Amino acid sequence: MHRALPLVVGGTVAVLVLAGCSGGGSGAPTTSATSSARSTSTPTSTPTTTPPPRTDAAITATVRRALAGLEREYDATVGVVATDTVTGERVAYNGDRRFGYASTIKAFAAAQFLRSVPADARNEVVHWTAADVAAAGYSPVTEQHVADGLSYEQLAEAAVRMSDNTALNLVLTRIGGPSGLDAALTELGDTTTEVVHGEPDLNTIEPGSTEDTTTPTAFTAALATVLDGSTLDRADTALLVGWMGGNATGDALIRAGAPDGWVVVDKSGGAGPIRNDVARVTPPGGDPIVLSVLTTRNDPDAAYDDALVGRSASAVLGAFDR
Repeated sequence: MHRALPLVVGGTVAVLVLAGCSGGGSGAPTTSATSSARSTSTPTSTPTTTPPPRTDAAITATVRRALAGLEREYDATVGVVATDTVTGERVAYNGDRRFGYASTIKAFAAAQFLRSVPADARNEVVHWTAADVAAAGYSPVTEQHVADGLSYEQLAEAAVRMSDNTALNLVLTRIGGPSGLDAALTELGDTTTEVVHGEPDLNTIEPGSTEDTTTPTAFTAALATVLDGSTLDRADTALLVGWMGGNATGDALIRAGAPDGWVVVDKSGGAGPIRNDVARVTPPGGDPIVLSVLTTRNDPDAAYDDALVGRSASAVLGAFDR
């Protein structure tokens, strides 16, 4: 049985009203799960009434204070949305604020690759040049394979597991470029995220621009969709989850903030003042929680800090640890 969670938005707090928290199955994560009991007895049976939602002022105040305190401590802006994929319970803070997404977009590019490219076409070997690697920046896998190349599937895996920039650019080319990924996200219901550039340009966010940005609300819903078991088939969902479970750049982020024993599969991203992580977190015997933790230091010349993401995740996941 889940209790109602507070909804924390920016500097204000509202109570999230949840009805029917005992619902099963993972439906759309952006809506609260509701259940409608239909009587199988006589028409005169008294309908079951849903008890009023319970609020927990302590949780509300704790999450708000923790995230606001982290913003002050790190001179940063934090955006978090966490959603229980079964009940729809949700905790949010700056959920509709835009952040540069950095390399977290690689999880969605890989998902669209798996969704759109047939299995028998994924082993096509791709080649690139040393100049491509130099232009893309961080490319720990592809820089080792300039001579022999890799398959598209290997590139998608390298983009997620190792955050390889050249791999992302090559996968983007296969799925129609940044505009192709943007259109795919729109088709899946994400009309907020704006995919405009490949690596490394996606990391430069011009003041006032929405290019290469998203919101915690949009990314959490999109991640829930691509991992829902129906957007991708069972085998491809397992493949993407396996790649995210092997993310080599996320240990200090949401994983560090999750309670002991909780299973985290994630994709991190970071550049300059931006540090992000998106993940599915599953408590022992509990429902999967999908969350996005997007952060940026307020000084554009400041370096990001992994601890800000880990501590933000800890504050929010604590609301589900009961």
